Amino acid sequence: MAPQRIAGSLVLTVHGIRGAVDLVVPPDATALDLAQEYAAQLGLAHVPPLLTPLGEPLAPEDVLAGRGLVSGDLLVVAEPVGIRAGRRRATRRGAAVASPGESRTAGSERAGAPSALFVTIAAAAAITAGWLGPQLRGGPHDAVVALLLVGAATGLVPAGRLGARRAVVAPVLAGSAAYVIAWDPAPERLPTILGVAALAAAVTAAVVRALAGGAEEALRVWIIGGALVFVISCGAALLDLAPQVVWAVLLAAAVLGARVVPAQAVDVPDGYLVDLERLAVSAWSARTQPGRRGRTIVPLGAVAEVAARGARLLQAASVAVLALTLLCAPALLVTAHLPVDRVGARLMVGLGGISLLFTARSYRYALPRTLLRVAGLWCLVCVLAVLLPDLSGARAVAVVAVTIVLALGVLAAAVATGRGWRSAWWAARADLGEGLAMAATLALLVVATGFFRALWESHLGV
Repeated sequence: MAPQRIAGSLVLTVHGIRGAVDLVVPPDATALDLAQEYAAQLGLAHVPPLLTPLGEPLAPEDVLAGRGLVSGDLLVVAEPVGIRAGRRRATRRGAAVASPGESRTAGSERAGAPSALFVTIAAAAAITAGWLGPQLRGGPHDAVVALLLVGAATGLVPAGRLGARRAVVAPVLAGSAAYVIAWDPAPERLPTILGVAALAAAVTAAVVRALAGGAEEALRVWIIGGALVFVISCGAALLDLAPQVVWAVLLAAAVLGARVVPAQAVDVPDGYLVDLERLAVSAWSARTQPGRRGRTIVPLGAVAEVAARGARLLQAASVAVLALTLLCAPALLVTAHLPVDRVGARLMVGLGGISLLFTARSYRYALPRTLLRVAGLWCLVCVLAVLLPDLSGARAVAVVAVTIVLALGVLAAAVATGRGWRSAWWAARADLGEGLAMAATLALLVVATGFFRALWESHLGV
């Protein structure tokens, strides 16, 4: 049926379980003509019967204008009950599949939980080898470096069902090898050595991403995180800054990144966004149009892919936040040994942990939420570990008792208000607490890095 308008043409919308279709028909078109065009637009194997907005059936020979239909009216497709139920079951089975090709691709990328466990073990083994490698000398030292480099090279091989898993582990192996090569026993050089290892991991991730592909989100986090660590650590070395500056800045970046990443997780392709210009011209024509305008349809597979990509990005970013927190929190507390710096470092680590715990509540994906909570608890445990030796026996017991009581109180309040901040009142208070904790963490960066002390000493002429 020709889509061009003629005098007295009708603009009608036919709505069925497959979606709404806007059609331009001549005034003498029959209900059969309209149903045939609807079936042709959607590629149906049958011509469905049509109903008026009031539910009255239209006979195939009924002339649309003769039934009192005018432009803008809505007609309903009378789908048989068996077809409707079958399509619903098919939609539930294939909600995340846009086409058979996409189904095969998605199935090939899911390697399963055992492979994820093996990848975790491989990454832990690489980190252990990098930690113990500098203690070796001669042949064993060179053998460790060679094995780590060979393992990193396997990430460049795209073949196999576990190609994406190897791509994620390759930067860990390359970074561990660089750490062993650049190792120096001087404590003040540790940030620079870690910066070199982070740069090696970032470069490896970039090469793997360009050659092998797969694990796009994890490799992107590797590139951004590795480059950030390298710039901060080596920049501090060039400016002759204390190691505590590196640990404080990286900890602040981890706390801030946990809040910023969710805003970047969902990236909808531009082709699926509504064309506002066309919508302003004619609202009915901006709806989903099969056929010639099929490119404006958002398939179910595309929606599932956007959600899955965002989940993978959140997972990778949460792992990076946890790794930075595990390293930077104790390192900052150890290196900030002067009185003013020590107070600022303890407050920054403690408030940073509280901020991470508050931020975790806004994550709707279980694994990233758990990782952020582990990072927040780790910060609080590190603060308690450095506070308890400074207290006497009675004070230490009192601090531990108060901490346990407060933790149980917060847990009881969370459960009582709906299993995890579902109450609007508690959610508002949690947002306020998260904002205050994050603002205080970033503000204490000035004290923890020693900048405030340096200004004070210069003002006093010390």
